[in-house]
Amino acid sequence: MKKKFYITTAIDYVNAKPHIGHAFEKIIADALARWNRLQGKDVFFMTGVDENAQKNVQAAQAAGISVKKFIDKNAELFVKLCKLLRIDYDKFIRTTAKEHSIVVNKVLKKILDKKDIYKGFYEGFYCTGCEAYITEKDLIDGKCPEHNKKPEHMKQEAYFFKLSKYKKDLIKFIKKYIIPESKKKEILFRLHDRLKDVCITRKNAAWGIDFLGDKNFKVWVWIDALINYLSGAEKHWPADVHVIGKGINWFHSVIWPGILMSAGYKLPKKLLVHGYVNLRGEKMSKSLGNTIDPIELTKKFGADAVRYSLLKGNTFEDFDYSEDILIKRYNNELANKLGNLISRVTSLTEKIGIKKIENNLLKKLPLKKINQLIKNYELEKALTKIFSFIDKCNEYIQEKKPWETKNKENKEILYELIDSIKAIAILLWPFIPDASEKIAKHLDFEIKLENIEKPLGEKVIKKSEILFKKIN
Repeated sequence: MKKKFYITTAIDYVNAKPHIGHAFEKIIADALARWNRLQGKDVFFMTGVDENAQKNVQAAQAAGISVKKFIDKNAELFVKLCKLLRIDYDKFIRTTAKEHSIVVNKVLKKILDKKDIYKGFYEGFYCTGCEAYITEKDLIDGKCPEHNKKPEHMKQEAYFFKLSKYKKDLIKFIKKYIIPESKKKEILFRLHDRLKDVCITRKNAAWGIDFLGDKNFKVWVWIDALINYLSGAEKHWPADVHVIGKGINWFHSVIWPGILMSAGYKLPKKLLVHGYVNLRGEKMSKSLGNTIDPIELTKKFGADAVRYSLLKGNTFEDFDYSEDILIKRYNNELANKLGNLISRVTSLTEKIGIKKIENNLLKKLPLKKINQLIKNYELEKALTKIFSFIDKCNEYIQEKKPWETKNKENKEILYELIDSIKAIAILLWPFIPDASEKIAKHLDFEIKLENIEKPLGEKVIKKSEILFKKIN
């Protein structure tokens, strides 16, 4: 049987259209899913949208349309983004689906049966932007640090989950769960304080899933949202990797495993926590008006340009991003290095031809290192290694100058280069699938990991189209 690999992104609020952070997270997950497909695994990749949040209701009211119509319209934008960016998911989950609410109730029933839910009173702060209850010490100048807004003070009857009961188990689990180390340390440091039980309902809310046995309450959206990883998983649970942004680390690293421990489910294996995409050092946000529309960006520059330029940022830490950064990475690396190599080599092979020999150039490709870097989720470092091999290929053609002489070795030199381009295209497929597939079609090979070391046969090769036209 094939080894399974189940990967998820966080599900996105549909109170507004997608932003560049949504695109970045999906691209990370898609690249990892594609890499594992190359390795012959049974991959299940799920993304989707969170439709039961109160802020979706507020946004629909502000737009003057029904909640259902509003979320349908915005959910479609996230589907469109995935299509434009070549996000090859296996399932797109929507939390208003009936099958999702059935699983939410099933999980909560298990927790109730365990006597891990009790009724009490909640008094404290609630941030609508986070859709979360927050403590006073989490505030900065009386405001939520994520949204720079004062939270509302709430006092209401509520149901609580005995999260504190699982503190020791959570600390033990988290030590092998969170990547990178810096994000793991943040959570472990926070767990040194007394872990409080968590309020899991909202009273008299107009939208969401009814709480079991008490229709005066709706399930708190974060409990509902986290359970999507189970409800959409079918036979694939547990998840091998959850890919999420740092702002929702606590929910995924503490509350989610706590729920699973109580309900008796297997735990996910890894939590990959990425940083924020910033604009001139500031977190992008709708309220600050400094967002980049990934749909318009992809329409303008294409999927490969957006995917590559974001993945060359940083998987784990915040990084700056802009249209100028995209253009620079596209021109300097995709066009000047990769595009130029393919154009020169295929142009020469059309004139001179190729002769099959052992490809000694390919021995300079650090395949094991690239594999290890991707296994460690260091995607930008893996790309750097692949492009260092592209540099070696460009240096090789410059050194050998097969266009200058009638040397009988010219065909052999060009064979090594063409065979190396095949390897490059296969390795780049998880990152820039459009260009990789064009190269594979032009050189007539299948994108399979085993084909990297399987020699390309002798064939007539025509000059390639320009894969990356320079952006002025």
